[in-house]
Formats: sequence, structure tokens, C-alpha cells
Amino acid sequence: MTAHHVWLAEQAAIRERAGLTRQLGSRAQTRLDLAGNDYLGLSCDRRVVAAAVAATRAWGAGAGASRLVTGTLPLHTELEQALARFTGAPAGLVLSSGYAANLAVLTALADVDTLVVSDAHVHASLVDGARLARGAVQVVPHNDVAAVRTALAGRTQARAIVVCESVYSVLGDAAPLGALVDLCEELDALLVVDEAHGIGVSGDGGRGQVHGLRSGPHAGVVARRVVVTATLSKALGSQGGAVLAAPAVLDHLVNVARPFVYDTGLAPAATAAATAAVHVLESVPDLVERVHAHAAALAAACGVEPPAGAVLSVPMPSPGAAVAASTRLADDDLAVGCFRPPSVPDGVSRLRLAGRADLSPAELAHACRTLRTVVADARHHPDEP
Repeated sequence: MTAHHVWLAEQAAIRERAGLTRQLGSRAQTRLDLAGNDYLGLSCDRRVVAAAVAATRAWGAGAGASRLVTGTLPLHTELEQALARFTGAPAGLVLSSGYAANLAVLTALADVDTLVVSDAHVHASLVDGARLARGAVQVVPHNDVAAVRTALAGRTQARAIVVCESVYSVLGDAAPLGALVDLCEELDALLVVDEAHGIGVSGDGGRGQVHGLRSGPHAGVVARRVVVTATLSKALGSQGGAVLAAPAVLDHLVNVARPFVYDTGLAPAATAAATAAVHVLESVPDLVERVHAHAAALAAACGVEPPAGAVLSVPMPSPGAAVAASTRLADDDLAVGCFRPPSVPDGVSRLRLAGRADLSPAELAHACRTLRTVVADARHHPDEP
């Protein structure tokens, strides 16, 4: 046995003792999926699927090359324009994933003379982007504007980037974007906002949290200071990522962002599907209302506050209690996420679920009834399997 095999066995044993061993999850295992991110049910929408099929027939299964070689298709331009129009952003740039979009932005816009001020609860892709950016990184407590101010005011670097999510992916709460925008204007910083869990489920018609700041007193500041990243794999039901920002920012990414320059373009099917999903959102705005209504009902059943978007988080007494609760729910044909350290930024094990817009009344009632019983039992008997 090699040294690496010994090390792998040791690491597996450590995870097992801590109750942190993870397994792959299949959507086919359960009938009702509240664990996934298809918040609007658009991944199976006939219009979205038809667009993906037509694009595959016209352009093939893959883009075939980097966007800078021959991998940019008319489909990409159409999607970039649709996303910019929908969110009110100046322009858009499509990448192969939301993870790649976050890596691209931070590694291209930060250097050794840049301070990155990162909220403690941001997604792993933003954490990794900050680590790879070569500048200093300061992690501040979650949604603590005063801590951001202290970090920016005390910096010695020429430039600074503040990093947050509009709607956080685990707790489901919203960032204080207005205050952060004002602070970045006052102390000369860029604000990078990950709208992965915002676009499609929050803001006017699902246009995201930043959209509401693009008019009124913040409009000019947002244009100067804010870069939005997004994923196409959640509310839009497809796959891929995007950066929404001023043309000068996107031109810089096209030239120096390695996750864009050296990556194959987004596949035709995913590109066309995302464009079709944007069109559906524009034509059926009450999808967003349904998401919030269903999320509020699920939150009430779990005894937690309604979320800012589709995601709601239910604290569990321990990792074992979280696993036991998710197993009981699966036995009753209900899939929910089970988040345990280190996946949860505050170290509290949680059930994570989403208020999907496409739940039928019967499915919503079943989910609420089952969650109410299982969550109550987990809290009252935390040590029982």
C-alpha cells in the first residue's frame, strides 16, 4: 500500500468518526425533489427543452473550442444580450459554469495590490477565487457592514474588492446591498455580487437583488462599482455561468481571465436553454410569486423565517440529527439537502430545501406535513437515530 493510500484511508476514517461522510445523490431516488436548485421547474419546461434540442441539431453537442478561437456561437451572444436586458446590466459574458464565472472575476480583477474583503458565508467558488487572486484576503463576519468599513478604511492596497452573495446559498438570507454599494462608493472599492440564488427568484420579476439598485439614487454607483456573477443552473434550469458588468470589465475578462480564455465555450444546448428560460421568466412573472409562496409555506412548517429567495435553512442539533432527519424524509419520498460542517459556513448542521414554483397543491401539502413532523422530532429528540 502506498503512502497516499494510507493517507486516504486515514482521511476516510476521520470523516466517518465525525459523521461527515458524503455520498452521491440521485434525483431518481425520490419522487419530490426539494434538494435541488431548479427553483422554477424550468429544466423540464417544454419551451426550454425544445430550445436545447433545436440548438443541438443546429450546432452539435459542444461548442467545439474556446470562445476566443471558434467557440463563440450566435447563441452565446443572444444569451448575453438576454441576460443583460433582463437584469438591467450594461452587458454580459457567458462562461461554462457559475464556478468559473466567480474564479474569472476575482482572479482577473484582483492582483497583489488589491485587498479582497469577503463575507464569511460566500460560496466556495468565491473563496477559491479570492485565494487565487494573489492579493490579501480579509474575511469579515456575515452581513457585517461595519466590519467591511473597518477593513476598507485600514487597507494599504491601491484597490479593494468587496465580495458577497445577493441571497446566500445556505442560510437563504439577503445581503445589505444598498449599504455595501454606498460604502464601496465612499471608500473606493469594487463590489462583486454573486446572484446565483437571486436571479430568477428575487427582485422585480426575478431580475435579482441588484436590479432594484439600478434605478434611483444608487444607479450611477452601481454602474461604476458593481460586478454581478450568476449561474444558469439554478432558477434558469440549464447550465453555465455569466458575468454582468460594464463593457470595460468584460473586455478585461475576455483578455486575461483564465477560466474564460482557456475553457471551451458553453455547449449549444445549455446556452439556448438558458435563453429560453429567460424568455419564460419575462412572459410568466408569477413564477416568482409562486416560489415565495411555497417557500413561506415550507418555512412555516419547519418553524423558521421565510427566506429572501427560494432557499430556506433549518438548523439541526447535530450532524447525526441532520442525517437522520434527511433519511426519514427520503423514506417518505421527500428529498432535502443535508448540510454539515465544513459545508455550512457557521458550523451548524442544517437541512436545506427550496420552495419550488412547480409544486402542486398536493405535493406542497405532503411536504409541509412531513417536514413538520420530522423537524419537530429531530429537535425534541436530537440524540435518537
